[in-house]
Amino acid sequence: MMNRMIVSNLVHRPLRSLISIVAIAVEVSLILLIVGLSVGILNDSAERQLGVGADLIVTPPTAGLLVGLNGAPMPVKIADKIAALPHVRAVAPVVAQLNTGGAVEVIYGIDLHSFEEMGGPFHYLAGGPFQGPDDVLVDDFFADLKHVHVGDRIQMLNNEFRIAGIVEHGKGARKFLPIATLQGLIGAPGKASIFYVKVDDPSNAAAVEQEILAIPGMQQYHVRSMREYLSLMTVGNIPGLSTFITIVIGVAVVIGFIVIFQAMYTAVMERTREIGILKSMGASKLYIVNVILRETLLITATGIVLGTAVSFLAREGLVAHFPTTRIQITAPWVLRAALIALVGGVLGAVYPAFRAAQKDPIDALAYE
Repeated sequence: MMNRMIVSNLVHRPLRSLISIVAIAVEVSLILLIVGLSVGILNDSAERQLGVGADLIVTPPTAGLLVGLNGAPMPVKIADKIAALPHVRAVAPVVAQLNTGGAVEVIYGIDLHSFEEMGGPFHYLAGGPFQGPDDVLVDDFFADLKHVHVGDRIQMLNNEFRIAGIVEHGKGARKFLPIATLQGLIGAPGKASIFYVKVDDPSNAAAVEQEILAIPGMQQYHVRSMREYLSLMTVGNIPGLSTFITIVIGVAVVIGFIVIFQAMYTAVMERTREIGILKSMGASKLYIVNVILRETLLITATGIVLGTAVSFLAREGLVAHFPTTRIQITAPWVLRAALIALVGGVLGAVYPAFRAAQKDPIDALAYE
C-alpha cells in the first residue's frame, strides 16, 4: 500500500521526479568520470613506465613522481658512472618534457640504442628509426587519433618535425625525439631528466640501488626499483590530486543535497492536505517520515542506476573519440559514488520529512 502510494506520488509529478533523478545521475556521473579519468591517467602512465623494461629508475633530488615535471637537471655523464657498476647491463638517459601545446603530454628525448636496451627494440608498425635531428617517433594511439602517417609533419614545442616511424604504444611516452634535439629545444645540453637502469638479474636490483647511492655526489638522488616507483603512483601520493577529487565529490554532494531538499520540501508543501488526511486516519509521525524517506530513496536509487549507466556509456564514447584517454571506472568507486549520492539524498530529505511529520492534522485538513 505504502509503496504504491510512493510510486503514484512520483508519477503524478513526472517533471519534478525526472529533474531529481537526473540531478542524482549527474552527481554520480561527475564522481565516476572525474575519479575514473584521474585514476586512468595514473594507471596508464604506470603501465607505460613498466613497458620501458627498466629495473631501476634514477631521478634528481627535487623530483616528484610525475615524469616530465622536473626539467632536465642531471648531467648525462652520470650514465657512464652507473654503467660501470657491477651487474648493470644498460643505462638509458632520457629527457622528459611536459608539452601543453594542444594537449597535455610528456615527450621523451631518447638515445635510441640505450633506450631499446631496456626492454627490447621498438615494434615499428610503419616507418623506422630516426633519420635526422628533426625526426619524431609516435605511437599508434597518437597516429590513430590525429590520422597521421609516416612522412607527415607535426608541430611540437613550437617546431615542426617529420614522423619517421609509428611504434606500438606502451614504452614510456607517446612521442619520442632524439635526445640531443630535445636537449637543445629546452636549453639543457648534456642534461637528462631520468636514468633508466637495466640489471643483469632482477635479484641484484637492491644491491645496484645501494651502489648507485654510494657514487660520490649521488647520495641525494632518488633511486627506486620500478616496482616501488609504480606502487607510489596513487591518487594519494600525487600532490593536489586527492584535494581536487575531494572538491569534486563535495560539489557533487551539494548538488544532490540541494536538489533533493528542494524537491522534497516542495512536495511536502504541496501535499499538506494529503498529509492531514493520513494523520487523521491514524498515521504516526514515523509513518509520515517513512513515506518521505522512501520516496527519496526511490528517486536516489533510480538516479544512481542512471548515473552509473551514463558514466559507462560516456567512457566508451570518450575512448572511441580520444584513443589516448584512459577512464577506469572500478566497482569500489561505483559503490562509493552510490553511497555518497545516497547520503546526500537522505540528508536533503530529513528536514522536509520531519517538517511533514510535525504538521497538525486539523490545520493540514483546512489547508487549501
